[in-house]
Amino acid sequence: MPRDYYELLGVPRNATPDEIKQAFRRLALKHHPDRNPGNKSSEEKFKEINEAYEVLSDPQKRGTYDQFGHAGLGAGAGPGAGPAGFGDFGDVFGDFFESVFGGGIRSGRRSHRGTDLHHGLEVSLEQAFHGTQIPLRFERYEKCSPCGGLGAKPGTGLKRCSQCQGTGRIQYAQGFFSLAQTCPRCRGQGEIIETPCPICRGLGKNKQTVQLTLRVPAGVRDGTTLRIVGEGEAGERNSPSGDLYVTVHLKPHTRFERVDDDLVYQQRISIPQAVLGCTVELDSLNQEKTRIRIPQGTVHGTILRIKDKGMPKLQSKGHGDMLIKLLVDIPKSLTSKQKELFQELALSMDLSPEKQPDGFIRKLFKDQ
Repeated sequence: MPRDYYELLGVPRNATPDEIKQAFRRLALKHHPDRNPGNKSSEEKFKEINEAYEVLSDPQKRGTYDQFGHAGLGAGAGPGAGPAGFGDFGDVFGDFFESVFGGGIRSGRRSHRGTDLHHGLEVSLEQAFHGTQIPLRFERYEKCSPCGGLGAKPGTGLKRCSQCQGTGRIQYAQGFFSLAQTCPRCRGQGEIIETPCPICRGLGKNKQTVQLTLRVPAGVRDGTTLRIVGEGEAGERNSPSGDLYVTVHLKPHTRFERVDDDLVYQQRISIPQAVLGCTVELDSLNQEKTRIRIPQGTVHGTILRIKDKGMPKLQSKGHGDMLIKLLVDIPKSLTSKQKELFQELALSMDLSPEKQPDGFIRKLFKDQ
């Protein structure tokens, strides 16, 4: 006895058409012969679920089956009924069969989208801080003006492809089911060019130099890729254009180093400034001076943080911080007077050379 069709698809008897289609799609992908080469069990299962879907996807056949079972379908169904249900694969499987078998499942003219373009762009840290607009000049394929992108000589037109009869696909049988592939003559267009355009030679596009203005957002990071929709290569025969991708690279800065959204700034200070404390004025990327208080007793390598003085945050509000790394300058040479003062300071702080086996203090006394 043949198995119940609802049981084969794993759906209840009150399943909606969408639920039946989804169940069929899931099982057909699982048991497809191309995924299970040489597996007779999967091949048989594939036939059964195709047979079940052929009946349950047709409202009239489903009504007859619900009332009379397999007997009500007569010779038109049951084991060995054939692969008639595969005519709906274009609707059920969408792009899956197009990717597996090379396209052409759905009828109608096929779109040949233009190629995406990729460019690199260097910007300064100041430009990344404020945001900017930068002109881009490059070559790309643009729609051919004389033929309007059709590829046919002006005054002529396109002719329906005789091989696929304008459908853009060729139907063929493979074993127990039928498939379709892109028509090799018209490449899925359904139409062919009788007299090519002499300018673009039938391509419908040609190389041109274009200039665009790219908006670089404030806070952009090194390596960020900006996408400009529709600014890539033109598609064939008025198909959609590709996209333009621009990868941003930040130029090195003389004073600042960027770490995420923070800016690191190195400030050199003298020994008296580190010991006694002071106030220093710093540069910033927004052309404003920033004053910062350095506390007394600051040691070499101390990092001070100034909130919200860093880079703008690209995907949220606010700014990062500015990190001030303090570098204490040690003098490499001293005048006689300076050396005398440092010696007095060292003695007053009980920093005699006997207690300093190496370093700056020992050098102060080495000539005595």
